[in-house]
Amino acid sequence: MTRNGILSSVRHSLLGLLVLGFSSFSPAATIDFEGLADGTTIGSTYSALGVVFSQAQAVSAGISLNEVEFPPHSGANVALDFGGPIVLLFSTPVVSFQGFFTYATGITLLGTLSGGSVASANSTFADNFVSSGNPPNELLQLSSAGGIDTITITGDPAGGSFVVDDISFDVSVVSGVPEPATLVFLGIGLLGAAIGRRAWVAHS
Repeated sequence: MTRNGILSSVRHSLLGLLVLGFSSFSPAATIDFEGLADGTTIGSTYSALGVVFSQAQAVSAGISLNEVEFPPHSGANVALDFGGPIVLLFSTPVVSFQGFFTYATGITLLGTLSGGSVASANSTFADNFVSSGNPPNELLQLSSAGGIDTITITGDPAGGSFVVDDISFDVSVVSGVPEPATLVFLGIGLLGAAIGRRAWVAHS
């Protein structure tokens, strides 16, 4: 390999390390609503995971939830649209979202970023509770590489029309400061490049 080829390879490797330092990805967060008492207003219950709910209430099988018609996807609890559309506000924009929905009327998911629409999805059926004949717990998803900071899930505008279970989302965080580990690798790479250049010059 020529000198220019070696230096070009080193530069590309260092650039890759630098890009990794400026981007980091958090794993998916999943919310199954288990452990909440029947009738709990969800609100900021999951703020530690980076999301706040509006107009959402936890309901439990065998109490407020008719689990025969609206079976949970897992466990005993689901979230009900209570008083209007469920709104999820994320402290850091998410790049993807999904949940399992059972509904008495067709539903729409709308994802926005800074007030502008970036993603949307509609339920497959007009309803999918068990006796409707359509399969309950439909998986609905949204994604946007640019991020989504708010998701609005609308069924009947008055609420009480759908339940959702096992919500999950992924957050992409772009940072202006490389992570410490990346700085170490970058330093090692620069040192190696300097040593390699000296060795090349010595043998030229």
